This record gives sequence, C-alpha cells and structure tokens, in this order.
Amino acid sequence: MKTFKKLSLAVAVSALLIPTLSQAQGTYQGVGPKQGDREFSISGSGTSDKNFDNGAMGLSGDIGWYLNDQTVAGVRQNVTWGSVDNGDDIWRGATKGFIDYHFGQSAFRPFVGASLGAIYGDGVKETGTAGLELGAKYYVLPSTFIQARAEYSFLFDSKDSADKNYDNGSWDYVVGMGYNF
Repeated sequence: MKTFKKLSLAVAVSALLIPTLSQAQGTYQGVGPKQGDREFSISGSGTSDKNFDNGAMGLSGDIGWYLNDQTVAGVRQNVTWGSVDNGDDIWRGATKGFIDYHFGQSAFRPFVGASLGAIYGDGVKETGTAGLELGAKYYVLPSTFIQARAEYSFLFDSKDSADKNYDNGSWDYVVGMGYNF
C-alpha cells in the first residue's frame, strides 16, 4: 500500500499543477493534433524496480490516433535489455494498448493515461501488464514534439494476482520525440 500512497500523492500533486502548466505559452500556441490525426513517436526507455535497485534500458515506439483534439489511443511496443550481475543479459518486450488525455492547447501539453497489454521475454513470466502514466509533450514545430513519460506498471494473470501485484510494480520512463500527421 505504500506504493499506492506514493502514486496517489504524485497524481494529486500533478492534478494540482496541470492546470497551471497547461497555460504555459509556447512558440506554437494552438498547434498540434486534431481529431482524426495520427501520431508516431520513438523514445529511449528505462525501467527500474519500485526501489530503484535494478534496472534496464530500451527502445519504445508508439502509434496513435486522436479520438478528439486532446485524447489519443494507440499501440506501444517496447524492447528492453538488462545486464544481470553474475548472470546472462536479459531481453524482454511489451506490447500495450494505451489511452492518454492531454491538457491545454499550447506548445506545452501535460497528459495522464493508462495502458493494458502483455509482457514477454527473459526473466519474466509471459503475462498481462497494466499501468497508469503521466508525462508531457512540448511542440518544437507545429507537428513535432519532444516528450517525457513515466508509467507505474504491474503484472497480472488474473484479478486476484492484479490485486496482489499492484504494490510490487515497476517504474518505466521514456524520453523521445514524435510527429503528428
């Protein structure tokens, strides 16, 4: 429950800051995606356990479709590599569906979202994964942005395991760039 309390606090603080941050004026005020637009992004990714003791790095790619001017739904693919002390390196992948809600219409656009999918590869049981995320995009050109995102994910193979595993999740984070078309 400690992790849930920390995540709840982070979401509450973000909810208080988002209205202020979404008013930030940027060079490209009023630009960005509209309903029906698509989005592609590629990012470097990292992950760590909840205590930040063990971690890995990788590559993440997203393709999404805007349901309206502020909501994007799509598919995300992640490939991760990790080095293990006194062991073999590990590779893993995750394929997830996601939905993100963006605040504001300025060049700086914070967002919150959720994901649901599957994780597979070395060192993990092939199973379901779910997560909550928050991040921000900054439009450096009318259709091009840089982004940062953090997601708290947990594994499950049934409703009971989802309840038990929520507190044993991991943090995934990405920094990258994308394009709306």
